[in-house]
Amino acid sequence: MIIGIPSETKPGENRVAMVPDNVRTMIKKGAQFLLESGAGIKAGYRDADYEAAGAELTNDRKAIFERSDIILQVQSFGANQENGARDAELLRAEQLVIGMMDPLTNPSAISSLATSGASLLALELVPRISRAQSMDVLSSMATLAGYKSVLLAATAVPRMFPMLMTAAGTLTPARVLVMGAGVAGLQACATAKRLGGIVEAYDVRPAAQEQIISVGAKPIVLDLDTVESEGSGGYAKDQSEEFLARQRELMTAVVSEQDIVITTAAVPGSKSPILVTDEMVKAMRAGSVIVDLAAERGGNCELTESGKTIEVHDVTIIGPENIPSSLAFHASQMYGKNLETLLNLILDDDGQIAMDRSDEIISDTLVADAGEIPHPTIRSLLGLSDLGKQLKSESAGLDASEQDKPKEPN
Repeated sequence: MIIGIPSETKPGENRVAMVPDNVRTMIKKGAQFLLESGAGIKAGYRDADYEAAGAELTNDRKAIFERSDIILQVQSFGANQENGARDAELLRAEQLVIGMMDPLTNPSAISSLATSGASLLALELVPRISRAQSMDVLSSMATLAGYKSVLLAATAVPRMFPMLMTAAGTLTPARVLVMGAGVAGLQACATAKRLGGIVEAYDVRPAAQEQIISVGAKPIVLDLDTVESEGSGGYAKDQSEEFLARQRELMTAVVSEQDIVITTAAVPGSKSPILVTDEMVKAMRAGSVIVDLAAERGGNCELTESGKTIEVHDVTIIGPENIPSSLAFHASQMYGKNLETLLNLILDDDGQIAMDRSDEIISDTLVADAGEIPHPTIRSLLGLSDLGKQLKSESAGLDASEQDKPKEPN
């Protein structure tokens, strides 16, 4: 069993799918590794580190796809729209590709890739169940994004975070509001609190209040009906425009008191909800900072420009892209461990692929398989009929045709 790790080709991507420690562990379990030279250097891992772990290195990217049974990537195909098509031409039937593929936003990429006959596991779809926590790359990367968002804000805001008693007078602490108390939001709360800020957080899900308190922040409670606010997997659901309008009205007074606002609210496969309007930005203090972690999905702030830092109404608005890549050493370490755990589920004791398609983790992440698109959500996005009904119909058609055939003589 050969596992291939090509270097990442999406612009700005510094991570690598596995670090030497992951390679060393999987080799002990019978796997072989073929790594593209330089794949880990931007993350702080040299070729020599991988060779010492037992991997074979090559400069021939094509050979990695030709020889490998499993391909591991960070930004794969649908998530790498700039350069992913080059690799798509190298796929072959019965090959397994594992990586982030942005299937809910770009299902057409999955459709075109399915024709290769390769099987694709999209890591964004790992279910949020206890058994899959160690495979959840979104949570791993969100942890890093939440941490770094506070550092970005601390660099941009013209004040210190902590309160200080000095001979020159008392310095008041920075006020920080985190909007969205998922993994990224909670990590942002914890980081801002450690820096000495006065931290408040808001999440539409009532269940998040206890989590906000647990990291040292104060929950903001608005007069809204939030009973139906939480969807499957612990994610927030899409809300009506009436609900969002009322939410924005109530939040204006809260936002106007803040020095820093960090927004993290995202709904998988959907445009990010607008939480901070132009009017709310106008109400903020001069020199305030907004860090919009949802910038790549359209942004939680109405004025955010993805990949840019702008100043509007005397407020700095930062719309960062791919924050985990800026922390590539630890991001790769966490991502690699997630993949290592997933591979342990996929491979048997002899290091061969033994993928149980009835397993919830596999069925929820398998978006293409042997020329089919088995994932019901992806099929729905593509306008395809339910696969189960389709197979049943085809089976019924086959049975009917078999009945029409003359019987073979005994």
